[in-house]
Amino acid sequence: MAGRQIAMGIDLGTSNSCVAIVEDGVPKVIANEWGERTHASVVTFLDDGAIVVGNDAKKHIITSPKTAISSSKRLIGRYFFSEEVKKALTVCSYDIVEGPNNSVRVKVRDKVYSLPEIAAMILKEMRAIVEAHVGHSVTQAVITVPANFNDNQRQETKNAGRIAGLEVLRILNEPTAAALAYGFGQNLNQKVGVYDLGGGTFDISILQIGEDVFEVLSTQGDTYLGGDDFDQRIMQWMLQQFQQQTGIDAARDRLALSKIKDAAERAKIELSERDRVAIHIPHLINDKQGNAFELDLQLTRSQFNQMVMDLVQRTFKVCDEALQSARLTAAEVDGVILVGGPTRLPIITNSVRHYFQREPNTDVDPDLVVALGAAIQADALLDQDTNTFLLDVTPQTLRLGTVGDYTEPVIDRNTSIPIDRTRTFVTAADNQEKVKIRIYQGESRKASECQLLGEFEFGGLRPAPRGMVKVEVTFEIDTDGLVNVSARDVETGQKASTTITLSGGMSEADIAAAQARNAETEIARGALHQE
Repeated sequence: MAGRQIAMGIDLGTSNSCVAIVEDGVPKVIANEWGERTHASVVTFLDDGAIVVGNDAKKHIITSPKTAISSSKRLIGRYFFSEEVKKALTVCSYDIVEGPNNSVRVKVRDKVYSLPEIAAMILKEMRAIVEAHVGHSVTQAVITVPANFNDNQRQETKNAGRIAGLEVLRILNEPTAAALAYGFGQNLNQKVGVYDLGGGTFDISILQIGEDVFEVLSTQGDTYLGGDDFDQRIMQWMLQQFQQQTGIDAARDRLALSKIKDAAERAKIELSERDRVAIHIPHLINDKQGNAFELDLQLTRSQFNQMVMDLVQRTFKVCDEALQSARLTAAEVDGVILVGGPTRLPIITNSVRHYFQREPNTDVDPDLVVALGAAIQADALLDQDTNTFLLDVTPQTLRLGTVGDYTEPVIDRNTSIPIDRTRTFVTAADNQEKVKIRIYQGESRKASECQLLGEFEFGGLRPAPRGMVKVEVTFEIDTDGLVNVSARDVETGQKASTTITLSGGMSEADIAAAQARNAETEIARGALHQE
């Protein structure tokens, strides 16, 4: 593999992660030494101080629920007080705690970790898999994120890459990556819908593929809707059935809850192929007298479909919005690509078929397609002569805080990126030295219903009467979907100094400290496989 430079494509998923490279012109998912091509996005901290990542780590969720961190992608870049974190606090077996500036942290024993640090451990494992395959160091990567991730979530994902020692070439939207893999080398000319239902997130993107040009027409998503929620419905049913049979509330016991969560996920997967599954947990819980209780249930596919139908319908409300933005009807889409393990469920495939009035494409494995597309993009970014062009969009409207609880749009959602917009502000008081601006993302006029990205303060303004100093502020969204802000004094041309306070974001000092800890962190590889 010597010679041409290599960059990897990493699908950093909520439930599972996957890594691919382009080898001899062909995108290829790289398996670990045991032939596994998908790896659980789980990090487990063992009693002896070792850290295990992936499918081995997942085996510890039942036996050590407080030290096995799963579905952490749902928390990255969020505020501690957000509704999504409140939901996670009720269902996660591990400890979620508040960090500086309303950030979210996880606590394992006496140590506290940021979410980018946890993600970095998964990325480090993906990197190790590629390096074992090619026989040398690989540091460049394209990392995928849900299309509807906001600026904070994208920035924290990029920080995770930096902590893992990676040069992140691009933060790429997952549906766009899937479309790349679907259309690579096919000389297609069609409009496609990418229906991406992962473990924790749902996205729909509508793209126009014209030979080697991939143009995103619109994208829409829900960053807290995925396979985990389907598991949760089965869990709730199991807990309810068990309490009716025994009078015991197993939800109060972390170990029992972990067993039920694992059984619920396995039942969901089995229902993708079978009409009925048996759910049996031999020793679920002990009562106060020490008597052991088992759980023994039967779940049919029709029962499951009733449990989750409202979740499925939620995905199509999102599809309606994406099609409306693209000015298309479902029938005008030429092809539909399914992405994510949950799309194997018959209720999903049948509903997608009914909604789009066509058979979904099944040529590309829904678990691997995102990593393959990321690898294609990574390779294209290294190749000066590439013919593949991506035209993506910003998923959420960039807004400016005005008076009271109101905002005004600066860059509308589904605007092609990169893009910049310039606004001019004047000082409101005599000898005003600084201008303060609040930036939001979201679709509501009300600031309280949008995501606060940060508060930008521009200082160093020249003393003058009110209204005499004009400040030009440029808002830019780059190819990663990340927001950058710059400002200058219109009259003098002097650039004003900028400070930004991001709620929950990592500072450069935080990242440097995490990089140092990461360099010292050894991930135990193959510990359980060798037993």
